[in-house]
Amino acid sequence: MVFSSLFFIFLFFPLCLFSYAASGSIHNKNIVLIVFSLIFYAWGEPLYVFLLLASTFVNFLAGLFIGKYKGKFLDSFSTFFAVAFDIIMLGIFKYSGFIIENINLIFHSNFNSPDIHLPIGISFYTFQIISYVIDCHWETVTPQRNFFKLLMYISLFPQLVAGPIVRYSTIEKEIDSRKVNIKDISYGLNRLIIGLAKKVLIANNLSIVVESMLGSPHNSTFFSAWFGAAMYALQIYFDFSGYSDMAIGMGRVFGFHFDENFNHPFICRDVTEFWQRWHISLSTFFRDYLLYIPIFGKRRKYAGLFLVWFCTGLWHGASWNFILWGLYYGLFIFFEMKLGKKQIKKIPLFIRHVYSKIVIVIGFGIFYYEDLGNLGCFFKNIFGFGSNGFISSSDKITFVNNVYLIIAAVILSFPVISLFKKMSERIYPAKICISAVSAFCMPIILLICSIMLVDATKNPFLYFRF
Repeated sequence: MVFSSLFFIFLFFPLCLFSYAASGSIHNKNIVLIVFSLIFYAWGEPLYVFLLLASTFVNFLAGLFIGKYKGKFLDSFSTFFAVAFDIIMLGIFKYSGFIIENINLIFHSNFNSPDIHLPIGISFYTFQIISYVIDCHWETVTPQRNFFKLLMYISLFPQLVAGPIVRYSTIEKEIDSRKVNIKDISYGLNRLIIGLAKKVLIANNLSIVVESMLGSPHNSTFFSAWFGAAMYALQIYFDFSGYSDMAIGMGRVFGFHFDENFNHPFICRDVTEFWQRWHISLSTFFRDYLLYIPIFGKRRKYAGLFLVWFCTGLWHGASWNFILWGLYYGLFIFFEMKLGKKQIKKIPLFIRHVYSKIVIVIGFGIFYYEDLGNLGCFFKNIFGFGSNGFISSSDKITFVNNVYLIIAAVILSFPVISLFKKMSERIYPAKICISAVSAFCMPIILLICSIMLVDATKNPFLYFRF
């Protein structure tokens, strides 16, 4: 089941809201969320819901042992066992085929690649479980002694299949005590509609432009390679930030305050800042749990950095282009670390913006092409070595036909609306006016999105496959 479907928007979610509101006590509300979350996951993964339950139970037991034997051997062993179990499960279901394919390639062997379907959201909920266990070991959270409360945290459907990666510490208190008022409901529903609009009105239409520009790299021009990669960056942003908006909005309706996952990343002045604004929950996860681990018995700053970016790339998919993509960003962040913040600030701001956007656009080109042969063609095209020239007539037609979409996407990727709201909040009449306009526009936006979804046969969020 996906958020951007008419079934979810007009049946599943309203039914869940009604059941939640009518359930009374916080205990009953939690039961409602567990039931609906498991139905939500089982809708598309009827068998893999048992994997989710098993992973939760193993880590629940580990948390109990960690809490009971603090500072003792069983504390460390339980932590190691749980994290190893989680990583092995992720490795089996996500990377076993990739590993066997590369073994066959290197050793000229002929092992059969297992036909294992990737469980939706396994990368996200596995990292949530790992963060819970490690935080229990570090004593930053209290181990949950009720299995069903931990299950609700792991399976909570707003963020289950594509994040954001919610730390247990973020909602620990809200599991047992949370309140919802009209302001929360209004904010949550508005955020949900905004996220839906990002996906349906912008990301889905940008995908057509991207496919036209990047879909056939052997026939691409210099312009289509650069422009297509830039549009792909915008498509991914509106698709994934749209999902995050919907998740955060639905969480707020139920009384949960999830952390932001995107903060207008394209206003960044360097690559480091981009990753402080893009997919924040993943960046902070690797920073907090992987960057400073000992390598060969010692914390190594730069080795830890490249380990983080290797894992960041690998997390996104079992393909070499994702690993190259991660190391590519790691290389530029290493360069910026060596240069130092003071030296970077001395560089003219315009040059820093141009540099960061070039790096980002090329990065999304690497991200797009899982086939390394196609990726090679992409590099030839962006550096002007392709055989198809600077621009083609089809490129011009695609650009002209989508110019208003492109302009809107570029403008809305910057914090124009939020800046306008902040300015208007200083003037009370303007604030009232904006509230009235928002109340009028949101139902219209929802109606337009619904009409757009009538003929949509398949409308998944891109990050479902990660």
